[in-house]
Amino acid sequence: MFLMMAGLIYSCSNNGQSPDAQASVPKPDATQKGDSTATSSYDPNRGEGKFTNVVVSPELDAAKAAAGENVFSVKCSACHKLTNEKLVGPGWKGVTDRHTAAWIMNFATNTDEMITKDPKAQAMLEICLVRMPNQHLTDEDARNIYEFMRKNDGVK
Repeated sequence: MFLMMAGLIYSCSNNGQSPDAQASVPKPDATQKGDSTATSSYDPNRGEGKFTNVVVSPELDAAKAAAGENVFSVKCSACHKLTNEKLVGPGWKGVTDRHTAAWIMNFATNTDEMITKDPKAQAMLEICLVRMPNQHLTDEDARNIYEFMRKNDGVK
């Protein structure tokens, strides 16, 4: 009986490692060698998705911004505020200053891949603790949302 208890305690132990030593073991991620998801062609400025070079006028497209506001109210406002305050997801204030149009549109339309591969998206997930669900936005929805974000950031 004593030997069984000793064996059970040993098997449940940390094998002589301190808790700090166990916590410092690196977790695998897409940047480690040998991981098939790591690619040298990944561009952190545009993210992962179909959008590469989004042409954005210096002036706001009011019609697209209005359409984007409608999409925001239906699909985004439950989790995002238009300020820099976090609700469920991060606030949108200044988002167009922090990310390119392609990155934002790729994140909106290709959420799962972006969270898997993009360090900025992963950092937001660590802060918000809730994975953004795929909203099944069309390319047009994503462009309109981006224009609404620009309006929110003060573009006229």
